[in-house]
Amino acid sequence: MPVFEYSGKTLTGTPVTGFIEGKNVEEVRRFLRKQKIIVSSVKRKPREIRISIGVGVSGQDLSRFTRQLATMIEAGLPLVQSLTILAEQSTNRRFAKIIADVRDSVSAGNTFAAALGRHKRVFDDLYVSMVEAGEIGGALEIILKRLADYREKTDALKRKVKGALVYPTVIFLAAIGMAWFMLTFIIPVFAKLFTETGSQLPGITRFVISLSAFMKKNIPAFIVLIILLAAGYRIGNRDPRIRKIFDQAKLRLPIFGDLIRKTAISRFSRTLGTLLQSGVNIVDALTITARSTGNLVVSDAIKKAVLGISEGETITTPLKETGVFPPMVVQMISVGEKTGSLDSMLGKIAQFYDEEVDAAVATLTSLIEPIVIMFIGVIVGGLLIAMYLPLFDIVGQIKG
Repeated sequence: MPVFEYSGKTLTGTPVTGFIEGKNVEEVRRFLRKQKIIVSSVKRKPREIRISIGVGVSGQDLSRFTRQLATMIEAGLPLVQSLTILAEQSTNRRFAKIIADVRDSVSAGNTFAAALGRHKRVFDDLYVSMVEAGEIGGALEIILKRLADYREKTDALKRKVKGALVYPTVIFLAAIGMAWFMLTFIIPVFAKLFTETGSQLPGITRFVISLSAFMKKNIPAFIVLIILLAAGYRIGNRDPRIRKIFDQAKLRLPIFGDLIRKTAISRFSRTLGTLLQSGVNIVDALTITARSTGNLVVSDAIKKAVLGISEGETITTPLKETGVFPPMVVQMISVGEKTGSLDSMLGKIAQFYDEEVDAAVATLTSLIEPIVIMFIGVIVGGLLIAMYLPLFDIVGQIKG
């Protein structure tokens, strides 16, 4: 439906402008007259050609928008005016256009939740459902504050986990790159020298020279293999069955698996607790939470809980049967369910697991550093030893 820009005055003489959806100009004028607005002009808003060049909306952008919007509404500013201000001051052009589109949709008479729902890539089901609950309950500013708190804590958790993984990943890739450089450029020089001298080479040296020749000969094949593995992983992640296998493997990883599990439980507890606290019913809250866990194993466990509740069971029975959630979490949820304080209990679980993630990150960092150093030492040191052993023999023969 086309969008029209209008201007006019209220019965008290206050100037008003805005955007509204309608079939044609006459329909828009009739609607505005019913709203007791004296219309001075109505014109169709030209369509914008939106070209996106890889500029997305980050979690920080969304958290900042939510916090600022909550503050403005709490201060008494109308929703449309607040959205106009936020659209104008956003430094992210794509997000600014999305906010402006949401504002136009609200001005056209749609609910705020419905307007947000038009941009699923930015405002997920959790966000839209909470806003809808806030609109129905007349507590939008409170819900937006909870959303801002939720997003800020979730973003902080993501940054901690990513920060823990960045260091070992960079060091590991640097070690692999160093080993590849030595095998393809340095080792062949030594191999040529040893061939010219005709000396008998130790077994480890012969192995390294053979590996170097194999890698140098098959560099294109290695590059193609890496590309195929990366593409296969991305394509596999689109298939729920294959992605579930990947997610199961992640949970079983040594060191990292425990961190991934704790992060998933923290996200589950905070998401479900925030939704319940905002007035979303338990079935809808669990359904939304299942889609936002980031791990299909945990997601399937929550879906089984939804089926169990639909059949009259408690939430704890299906969660316990999955084996994904630790007994302590299941017991705390059971207590919260029986006492009618499930939302606050989930908040305590989320807080506890946030601290557990902090401790796991600290432990991971302290464990990874010596392991990575040892890994580099074994690879680089092994290659150097393999090349220097024959040199010692050659020097000994020269002295003899």
